[in-house]
Amino acid sequence: MSEGSGSQEARVCLGVVVGVHGVRGLVRVKPFTQDPMAVADYGPVETKDGARRFKIAATGVAKGVVICRFDGISDRDVAEALRGTELYVARAALPDVDEDEEGYYHADLIGLAAEGPEGQVFGRVTAVHNFGAGDLLEIVPPDGSPSFLVSFTDENVPDVDISGGRLTLVPPEGTFGADEAKDDKGEADA
Repeated sequence: MSEGSGSQEARVCLGVVVGVHGVRGLVRVKPFTQDPMAVADYGPVETKDGARRFKIAATGVAKGVVICRFDGISDRDVAEALRGTELYVARAALPDVDEDEEGYYHADLIGLAAEGPEGQVFGRVTAVHNFGAGDLLEIVPPDGSPSFLVSFTDENVPDVDISGGRLTLVPPEGTFGADEAKDDKGEADA
């Protein structure tokens, strides 16, 4: 694979290696796919930087992770060195989704304009994170101020329009500091 080829097209992270299984090089993968075993359904996976590529086979599910075999990995120590490796495939390798049925991939959200219900512009989605408690959208404001995170919930993001290039954002109270807490007199609430 040529250097930087992963950056030329959209990619989707299917899972991350969280440990090893046994002594023959099997790895435990936390899947980000709806069907856990589908982590191996879309062809070879590559590392985030695109430097390594693996043919992958899912062999089973155990305690919320998928046990996988990577071609060329047959040693526990080599497999252990993969801990923390995110596994990507090209967006084009995944099946199309029906946006009318609220179908999209997290990668499809990157670059969408984040707008309020009355048209106010909050910025653009630059990343989707998940640190274990649910998905978070990272939004970068247009004025260059620091990015902020918003929980990706139906309450905070009631509408996603992939084809229109936007999503509706209703940030939780307090997202932008004390300015939101001002009453009609312009004084901060106590």
